[in-house]
Amino acid sequence: MTISNVILVHGAWADGSSWAKIIPLLAAKGMSVTAVQLPLTSFEADVAAVGRAIALVQGDVVLVGHSYAGAVIGQAGNAAKVKRLVYIDAFAPDAGESAGSLFAQFEAAPLNDEIRPDAQGFLSLTPKGVATLFAQDLDPVEQTVVHATQGPINGAALGGTLTQAAWRSRPTFYLIGEEDQAILRVEQERMAARMNATIRRVASSHVPMLSHPAVVTDFILQAAA
Repeated sequence: MTISNVILVHGAWADGSSWAKIIPLLAAKGMSVTAVQLPLTSFEADVAAVGRAIALVQGDVVLVGHSYAGAVIGQAGNAAKVKRLVYIDAFAPDAGESAGSLFAQFEAAPLNDEIRPDAQGFLSLTPKGVATLFAQDLDPVEQTVVHATQGPINGAALGGTLTQAAWRSRPTFYLIGEEDQAILRVEQERMAARMNATIRRVASSHVPMLSHPAVVTDFILQAAA
């Protein structure tokens, strides 16, 4: 069964434009693509935003999540239309877990030191963090865009727990960024293995959809096939 609908869900410190290189490549293969804009104000609001996107699609869906959005698609992906899940350098919580609870168990990632909270509890990345630890394999112009368009995330959203993990009942795919300094490769390996996911690896930073768009596109198409 080939699925023709793809919904792309960005992570923290990003917006829908993080998929700008992937969307035309998928469209060229005949895929119908939606890039969700997460509010990043709460886990519940983010899950609801993905749910609205799923509801608008006619037919089955491949649901793709990057980074924090792995938690979001793990919950929103329980919708009946969602048939496959793709995790891109993403958190993969089980029921009762959150991105934050997993993160607390991980080895300390270098990016942690470049995260800054504001007075309302929203977290942002420093320019140095983007350039050296988040998107270090992009050119300086692209790094400037990534920093400027980052979506600050409410720290509480990282504590949103799953009530049911969609990956337990659907074929799941996981792309591991081997040079990731936000979620270390060893942690991605563990999450992917726990899900019994189909795994691919790429020599990438935390943003392979920007640094290796052809690889990411091919992996999504593999999931859809």
